[in-house]
Amino acid sequence: MANQLRIVHCFRSPVGGIFRHVRDLTEAQIASGHSVGIVCDSTTGGEFEERLFESMTDSLALGIHRTPMQRHVGPGDLASAWRTYRIIKELRPDVLHGHGAKGGAYARLFGSLLRVSRSRVARLYSPHGGSLHYDETTATGKLFFALERFMARFTDCLLFVSDYERRTWRRKVGEPPIPNTLVYNGLRAVEFEPVGSVPDAADLLYIGMMRDLKGPDIFIDALALAGNRLGRRLSAVMVGDGDDLPRYHEQVKRLGLDGHVRFLPPMPARDAFTLAELIVVPSRAEAMPYIVLETLAAGKPMIATAVGGIPEIFGETSRALIRPDPNQLGDRLSDALADLGAYQRLMPGAPDLKARFGADVMAAEIEKAYFAALRR
Repeated sequence: MANQLRIVHCFRSPVGGIFRHVRDLTEAQIASGHSVGIVCDSTTGGEFEERLFESMTDSLALGIHRTPMQRHVGPGDLASAWRTYRIIKELRPDVLHGHGAKGGAYARLFGSLLRVSRSRVARLYSPHGGSLHYDETTATGKLFFALERFMARFTDCLLFVSDYERRTWRRKVGEPPIPNTLVYNGLRAVEFEPVGSVPDAADLLYIGMMRDLKGPDIFIDALALAGNRLGRRLSAVMVGDGDDLPRYHEQVKRLGLDGHVRFLPPMPARDAFTLAELIVVPSRAEAMPYIVLETLAAGKPMIATAVGGIPEIFGETSRALIRPDPNQLGDRLSDALADLGAYQRLMPGAPDLKARFGADVMAAEIEKAYFAALRR
């Protein structure tokens, strides 16, 4: 078997952590001599994502292919699926790696169809949270988890980005009847260089998608509470985009925080880190968020919710962890900002982070999973 592979990554939305994961993975795979391509949705993402795609175009031997993909299951899925299948068939992949619920479904189904007519295609699936965010007691959750159990027969390997994700899969879907492995998200070496702050830096930064799952509303409420406790108005920058953004603008106005909160469009995380002294990740649910790793690697202090795989980064008992609750976040903000230097010393050290969350480690483990899947 040749060591060079034709690898296609399939996912729906080219924003946030999944897109970041795919970019890092493709970069490492190209450096290892593989031919790589991307298939994803054409209706999501903005100027920031377009610039990222442009920077990748010349290096991807199998190209970037964007076609409309619906977020939710519906009639349009049939047309979308047919378009996506035709693209993937033309690319003749050795490995089809699906990311997220929709990308995972497409990669496994289309990989199975390709195996009917040609040599073996390895079908791998990284949930990245995805359908695991659903409540298993609801009708929707039961449907999705039944589909995940059904799809196992079309899957050669499951790749989990946190032990939390793997435990959740076992609880909601069941013990995987197929090979599975834990591979943490990883950062490039340059991302472990410290980042300072601009002279007029704000107190706090939120960076991420503007949707309730990620907790911008919790952040804004806690900002007002902590300001009251400290006896001064706190300043904040909120970086990101999403359908719920107008609602957060209204929340800021309602709480009298106009002039103290700046909303900015998506930008590279390390650029955003310079804009504030303390970074907050107030998510209600996560798998293994890159933004937490990026913040710590850049040497910035942070407060994060103890959801998903985040405690695996900090340690279960870290004082940096809170529940996704405005009052608890407000209290922790007050404590941290009262002595930011002391709070900084609570953060995990760079050597441990590099050993556990390096992009080279991530890519090597995933490549190992690819070749193992092809040998089965």
